[in-house]
Amino acid sequence: MANDVHESLTAVPAESPSSNADPATAGDRPHDPRHHVTLENLHTERRSFPPLASFAAHSNATAFEYKKAEADRLEYWKEAARRLAWKQEFTEILDWSDAPVARWFGDGILNACDNAVDRHVREGRGDRVAFHFVGEPGDTQTLTYADMHERVQRAANGLLSLGVGKGDRVAIYLPQIPEAVVAMLACARIGAIHSVVFGGFSAASLRQRIDDAQARLVITADGGNRRGSHLALKPLVDEALAPSIAHPGFAASVEHVLVVKRTGQPTEWTEGRDLWWHDVVDTQPAEHEPEWVDAEHPLFILYTSGTTGAPKGLWHSTGGYLTGAALTHRIVFDLKPDTDVYWCSADVGWITGHTYIVYGPMINGATQVLYEGTPDTPHQGRWWEIVQEYGVTIFYTAPTAIRTFMKWGEAIPDGFDLSSLRLLGSVGEPINPEAWMWYRRVIGGDRCPIVDTWWQTETGSIMISPLPGVTATKPGSAMTAMPGIAAEVVDDEGRPVRAGDGGYLVITEPWPSMLRGIWGDRARFARTYWNRFDGMYFAGDGAKKDVDGDLWLLGRVDDVMNVSGHRLTTTEIEHALVAHPWVAEAAVVGATDAITGQAVVAFVIVRGDAEGVPEDGEAIADALRAHVRKEIGPLAKPRDILVVSEVPKTRSGKIMRRLLRDVAENREVGDVTTLADSSVMDAIKDGLASGRSD
Repeated sequence: MANDVHESLTAVPAESPSSNADPATAGDRPHDPRHHVTLENLHTERRSFPPLASFAAHSNATAFEYKKAEADRLEYWKEAARRLAWKQEFTEILDWSDAPVARWFGDGILNACDNAVDRHVREGRGDRVAFHFVGEPGDTQTLTYADMHERVQRAANGLLSLGVGKGDRVAIYLPQIPEAVVAMLACARIGAIHSVVFGGFSAASLRQRIDDAQARLVITADGGNRRGSHLALKPLVDEALAPSIAHPGFAASVEHVLVVKRTGQPTEWTEGRDLWWHDVVDTQPAEHEPEWVDAEHPLFILYTSGTTGAPKGLWHSTGGYLTGAALTHRIVFDLKPDTDVYWCSADVGWITGHTYIVYGPMINGATQVLYEGTPDTPHQGRWWEIVQEYGVTIFYTAPTAIRTFMKWGEAIPDGFDLSSLRLLGSVGEPINPEAWMWYRRVIGGDRCPIVDTWWQTETGSIMISPLPGVTATKPGSAMTAMPGIAAEVVDDEGRPVRAGDGGYLVITEPWPSMLRGIWGDRARFARTYWNRFDGMYFAGDGAKKDVDGDLWLLGRVDDVMNVSGHRLTTTEIEHALVAHPWVAEAAVVGATDAITGQAVVAFVIVRGDAEGVPEDGEAIADALRAHVRKEIGPLAKPRDILVVSEVPKTRSGKIMRRLLRDVAENREVGDVTTLADSSVMDAIKDGLASGRSD
């Protein structure tokens, strides 16, 4: 252990060849008068942490992983796909003749549930724990792979008894309980296509998704547990299926609503349509032969809720998606299935839950924690209490959660034994360097590698990430493309940018887990993702390459500000603000300015355990402006800094900058229905009115 600690603290010194140099002075790059910067590169990070020798000695991936993929990319993916269980082995790898729709392993036949559950039972691993379920009220279940096998077979027979079969769509609207995983796998087992809708979405959002997919069945619960209360779900389903102004008719495609009894709260009932899960599923035989499907058979539809327009029903196939999910989970998280306890804190309603709770980990035979509740129920140390109780070794969460823990103070996690942890992950948005360092020090004890992962609902699996036994990580950087992934940062003309510059992140070659389309709308699929740059996938994220060629995500290009002709990204300014010891979280937007075109406006949350914070908001703002000027230059100095208690976020934890721009420009605040907590905007406005902000 002493050697581990010593190795983990060996940061690369600033003069090391592997550290970042200042782009303004780096180089022996010749001056090019034609060169223009697509996105400004403001932040320079000099810290670097090589892998522990003790970790690297036993890691699942080595540097040879990259060499194999570089030597023959298609052969690399073929080898990865052959780790799955196939009913009929594939002979073709990739057919790109109908671009932008790809076919991977197209003549192979398999079943996703067979790979995630049956395979472990028939190979003698049925007694291994699949899930330690922890309910918010404190109820628990321990489910082995044999238990999951029995439950999924009963559920598959239950769905068949309701007339659901191969190719039918099933909407799943459940809390984070074992039945959510069972329902997804039961759909996959019979060849039905699941469309999981996060349990926090409104009735209107649920109806949109049901109608677009033409779902035959809705699986829901009477309710779920949320911050000590029962959150009703069945009434929202009833509302979604009824006529309304937006939807004059009933949701005619839905034949049945299958209801899990979770909370026992009173539940309205429509006879003939509504059925209890325990009546339909628990009475079924626990024997079912999987429906074998071809590799390109749709596995699921998952809807993204953009800020404008109708949600996009992104759909993924079976063989390619499972290949990407299983490979990336094994090598990014370095899973040792016999000894690790893995916990991804996402909800199964998001792509992270699909790929890194259900399919990737279960294919790899992982033992997981599945937690129903929030991080602060019944107390703010609940997550760390669970880590301690179950001996969690791998923990994967979002930067927004990490920054929330920073705001609450490190005394809370310090009260629990986190020594079981050996690897930490980050997902969902760029993580600022100081949150990364806090995560490493406070949660990881300065010994756990951090895998900062970039990927999207569209990509299906991780595209850019360190490999924990291979990569020397830099705080805040996703580092390098995964083996077999061809990522590039390009300028407005689609040309690769120089090291040290920013631009648009694109993928230049197809990959197995890529989305196959937008459900029912191929033209929108091509227009949305493939039209900006010829032959390249682009989904709207900015990035930069540092002088070492490592990749840094800069957030959505929609959030770029044009200040005095300079294109600045919100992410780097937010990183600079959170680097100040007073700041737990920051959100930056651009507001119209008569002189500069746009000006930087920042909303900041002060850390609960910060010392020396002035009472006066103007004094805080002055100090933070000076800090930003020092960190990344006068150009990025915020015009206005507003001290707030929270910032508006979607239910997946992403900051809704659109609403903050409304505040910054003194406009009426727009639609708040997609927020996790719509009262946040009222609190911001109240704070401004009270004079706490500058």
